[in-house]
Amino acid sequence: MQDLSLDLHGYTWAKALEEFIDFYNAALESTVDGDTASLTVIHGYGSTGEGGAIRTRLRAFLQRCGDPLEFTAGEDLDGNQGCTIITAKKPIPGAVDLLAEQIWEYCAIGKSKSKLVRKFRRHGEPKIVQAIKLLESQGRLHRRRGSKVGLFQAS
Repeated sequence: MQDLSLDLHGYTWAKALEEFIDFYNAALESTVDGDTASLTVIHGYGSTGEGGAIRTRLRAFLQRCGDPLEFTAGEDLDGNQGCTIITAKKPIPGAVDLLAEQIWEYCAIGKSKSKLVRKFRRHGEPKIVQAIKLLESQGRLHRRRGSKVGLFQAS
């Protein structure tokens, strides 16, 4: 089993999530078939000492992932609140895939591109456009015409 670490200090949540997913999936790709990877994610514990944004959001994200991984809070192992230990078993969807899901849900009622860019601005316009194209190629999002502005509608 590989033992790797990633330091997320100084990242925004969007960038930290992207870095984590890339790190996680790359660690799994480098393992021998059927092996797992042990990952230590260093995120800090927040200036209040009650949990920073990255720690809180990362652990919530890991809980939602479910089966592809297991994780343990650092404080449960050695009292270190500033890290999380993860056992990677299976790949998880990339950041663009996750963004695409959020866009698809948001477009239950048609939305313009400018509304999508404003809503998901923390991801950056290139990733938003990439997620829209992914959804269109999957047939899950289409451009609705009929108004002055083209609207994206979930299928």
